[in-house]
Amino acid sequence: MPNDDFLARQMGDQPPLLAGGRKPPDKREISLRWLSGTFMTGITSSLLMGVALFGAMEGREQLAIPAEALASTDLNSGGIGVVEKGDRLVPSVVTAKPADKSIMEVSTMVRDGDRDVVRRQPFAHVKIALAANHPNATAKSYPRFNPLKIFSAGDAEAASSVRTGVIYGAEVDSEISLRTIDFPLEAPGHPFAASMSLDEAEETVRTNGSVLTDGSVQFASLNYVDPRRFGSNRLELDFSASLNARVIAENVSIASYSPQAQQRTDYVDDIIPVRKAAALSDILDGAGYTAEQYQAALDMLAQQIKTDEVPTRAVIRVGMEQSGDSTRIIRMSVYQYSSHMITVALSDSNGFVIGNEPPPTPAIRSAFDETQAPVATARDLPNIYDGIYRSALLYGMSADMVGQIIKMLASNVDFQSQLRPSDTLEAFFSVTDDSGIATEDSELLFVNARFGGNSIRLYRFQHPEDNSIDYYDEEGRSARQFLIRNPVPNGKFRSGFGMRRHPILKYSRMHTGVDWSAPRGTPIIASGNGVVEKASWDSGGYGRQTIIRHANGYKSSYSHQNSIAKGVVPGARVRQGQVIGTVGSTGLSTGPHLHYELIVNGNKVDPMRIRLPDGKSLKGEAYAMFARERDRINTLLDIEMSNKELASR
Repeated sequence: MPNDDFLARQMGDQPPLLAGGRKPPDKREISLRWLSGTFMTGITSSLLMGVALFGAMEGREQLAIPAEALASTDLNSGGIGVVEKGDRLVPSVVTAKPADKSIMEVSTMVRDGDRDVVRRQPFAHVKIALAANHPNATAKSYPRFNPLKIFSAGDAEAASSVRTGVIYGAEVDSEISLRTIDFPLEAPGHPFAASMSLDEAEETVRTNGSVLTDGSVQFASLNYVDPRRFGSNRLELDFSASLNARVIAENVSIASYSPQAQQRTDYVDDIIPVRKAAALSDILDGAGYTAEQYQAALDMLAQQIKTDEVPTRAVIRVGMEQSGDSTRIIRMSVYQYSSHMITVALSDSNGFVIGNEPPPTPAIRSAFDETQAPVATARDLPNIYDGIYRSALLYGMSADMVGQIIKMLASNVDFQSQLRPSDTLEAFFSVTDDSGIATEDSELLFVNARFGGNSIRLYRFQHPEDNSIDYYDEEGRSARQFLIRNPVPNGKFRSGFGMRRHPILKYSRMHTGVDWSAPRGTPIIASGNGVVEKASWDSGGYGRQTIIRHANGYKSSYSHQNSIAKGVVPGARVRQGQVIGTVGSTGLSTGPHLHYELIVNGNKVDPMRIRLPDGKSLKGEAYAMFARERDRINTLLDIEMSNKELASR
């Protein structure tokens, strides 16, 4: 072991060299120059890091929550954007109760030759409060009330084909074509091939034995033939233990392929209307949230407002972050009567703090069905005709479509009466895009109108026998009445059915019809479909008279006409609403009017009081097809049947 003298000689016995002649520093002393340099270096580094961070955040002083991203997005863009790598703005999805108009994608089926084509198409579903004080309601132009045009059938027959098709019972992602053929019950046109003998089958297996494999599994197809007979000399396999031998490689794991799904983060705003005062925790529980999700936000809100009883008409706006199957609340706002009260948001330290009001969204105003548009007072309401046109045109329906609705409701609604605050109109029609504006190709599939205590619900249906298109109620009855009681739509009722003093003969006699007065030349329409039985002058005092024979023993008579329309001759077929003549004063008449009679099985009855049969009703297979289409529309629009027993008719 070396001694101290040896170490001293090796290390040297001279003092250390010092620069400038200074003494070595004492470890117990503090260098002010070193301390100040270190301090300045730290301050400079902090300033540089702060400037870089401030520039990266673009002047933001707090966490960029989804509400800020929502403020930079276009709420009217329609559709949900997809977040791509490098995008700086985060699209936000707003979920709320639907307002009075919505656009939905529906699968429809259209017949094209011998094939059924199924494709997705946009539809507009509107719920209109006709008495609501809609802005610019009078700005749209529409035709004036003309009863003749409403009841008249016109010259064109009903369409024999549909462009929209029927509602398909399943959702499809793209267009598909279906072709249906009858199942062949007879023998096939081509004879079966002759069966193989055992020797032929054995030779086939022996020849193709090398390819009769499924991956690593080899098998024999004939269980009554010894599989060892098909073994080759190069590979000695014993198939005696099992007819299906499985060759498994050792130390190999086989796992099914599962593609790695790309995780995507979505931000969702959930709108919860408070219809009854309750604790905020109960409201969130009822909306499907768990205490673990909302407890931190609730504790922060409890420090600012009373959360044990949230008042009615309040709206809770919950901002959520969804990534895969995980969901967490990152913002919660409270509104009262659409006015913002308070917002708490998740900071970057995973704690909730008081935040700014989120950007406004229309979902807050439409959280309650009653807060759509103010309803005018009864004295300010227009008549039903004007109310339907003004409101429907504002909701994207075309003038032709509204006119179609007017004709459908004409048999049950008095359009000259005043609207009531509770009158509503619901419609479901096809559109071409997300704008929800009807075009010339748009078709009306469903109408639900309520006027006072009268409710009318009609569905479009194409009859399979004659391909005629009509609208039927829930029970399959046509919206068209069998007969119209007033063949002069703009005439005035003058004289009823019964005994009266004849104005010309000056004695009492039976008045076997009703009189409708109107100016000379006013058109007269046929009260129903039928065949002309008489169209000529009557010598018994009726003047020019037309008699139409309808189904089931009904006849209608039109007398004192000024002229009979061209083509209205015995044997000609006429449609309901077709103009058959003009009002006149021929025969025993004191002024221009129409004497209208209704004859049932040879007996003249009161046209205004007799109970008329319903229009065309669907039966058998036609009704079954209609019921399926009706139920699909009801399911799509979340409509309950007024009579549950109708489905089992």
